[in-house]
Amino acid sequence: MSIRNELVEHNKRLVEVAKKAGVETNRDYAVFQNQGYKGLYGGLGAKDIHQRKGLKKSHKILDHMGSTELAANLFRATQTEEKLRRDEVVGKSNANQTHFHVGAKVRKTIEELDGTMPENLPTPSQSIQQLEKLEQFNKLEKG
Repeated sequence: MSIRNELVEHNKRLVEVAKKAGVETNRDYAVFQNQGYKGLYGGLGAKDIHQRKGLKKSHKILDHMGSTELAANLFRATQTEEKLRRDEVVGKSNANQTHFHVGAKVRKTIEELDGTMPENLPTPSQSIQQLEKLEQFNKLEKG
């Protein structure tokens, strides 16, 4: 669960850096985010991932990932943030390309390690929120 929280924080930083590059509106950011997913998930965008995981429209993809998948997404987010900063990327098109490219590189690394591609990882039976509630309940029971 801490990986999920860390990913939330890094996504906030990624938004700030992407904004400096020219990703300004919510729509721009949705496209930008989708490019990262497409790189990492072999061409699958957010809608495709939702469908593949059997999620409702209201569900957040990140809340329905196991630790391996969260870690891959965390690596994608941190490396995209660093690359946008380091290369001083300008323009939303360039930012989108960078996010896609980094996602694809993370995917290639998983492939080279004979790992399971993110889209083929199992979806946890419970969301992060459900697991956190269960954890809090168990703490109350013990204490």
